[in-house]
Amino acid sequence: MNIIKNRYLYFLISLLVIVPGLVFMGIHWAENPQEGPLLLGIDFRGGSLLEVQFSGTRPDTSEIAALYNDFSTPEQSLKDPVIQPLGDDSFSIRSKTMTDETKGALITEMESRFGSTVTVLNFTSVSASIGAEVTRAAGVAILMAAIAILIYIWFAFRSVDHPIRYGTAAILAMLHDVLVVVGVEAMLGYFLGWEADALFLTAVLTVIGFSVHDTIVVFDRVRENSRIHRRLEYEKLINHSIVQTLDRSLATQLTVMFTLTALALFGGETIRHFVIILLVGIFSGTYSSIFNAAPILVVWENREWETWFKRSANA
Repeated sequence: MNIIKNRYLYFLISLLVIVPGLVFMGIHWAENPQEGPLLLGIDFRGGSLLEVQFSGTRPDTSEIAALYNDFSTPEQSLKDPVIQPLGDDSFSIRSKTMTDETKGALITEMESRFGSTVTVLNFTSVSASIGAEVTRAAGVAILMAAIAILIYIWFAFRSVDHPIRYGTAAILAMLHDVLVVVGVEAMLGYFLGWEADALFLTAVLTVIGFSVHDTIVVFDRVRENSRIHRRLEYEKLINHSIVQTLDRSLATQLTVMFTLTALALFGGETIRHFVIILLVGIFSGTYSSIFNAAPILVVWENREWETWFKRSANA
């Protein structure tokens, strides 16, 4: 099985997956310069999350939105809340920050207007300053993870030639997965109104861990084979290492993906967003470890970029 032979096809597939996400990120950034490329939740931009349960007939989302608009004032704007149904009798409502007094008056008006007992399942408020701090912490966390991975792989592979290449290839594969996840989140936010929150950040960091773990498994087999098959051509060595670890990588990742698929289908609305993002990231991490990270080593070893813009001899 010659996997390395079609490496540029794999790179093209990755590009075709990443570009649409970048387009939707740019669209959202152009429409909402203050938020950036993603539809941010209250964990990042500040606001209030109110989850309520109705004992009687649940009103429509338009009725909830109208109620919030009625309670909006110049000092405390609650217009255009993001409303997500939870099951058959509950709502998750995200709006700009409200006080406890406003929340109490809002619940009283809900009961009066809709003729139903309203139970507050959850109420959380985050100020804009805390949201900005969370955003900075998210960027620092991803940057520190990348630096730690690079240093670790460089140290672990110091016995092979050009160990820095392995760390760089792992970082590029990791960035591939981050771009895929963020791009999918941008599309989901555009079409479904899903917001990036703290759970989204958790999913991104988890994907980074899975991606690098699978990449290191392949690279470790390359290191072992480089000692055993010293005279083997480098491209064949990489391909042989991928084939040897293919069964293990697929079995490990498919086990996780089957579990996540079950959670996405039957786990409920509250974790579905998190699980789907994690599922996309795990799939992307499996793909990048096999079809991106190791082929990058071959491209680097052969210095193939020197011939990308040159005509072939036959031409």
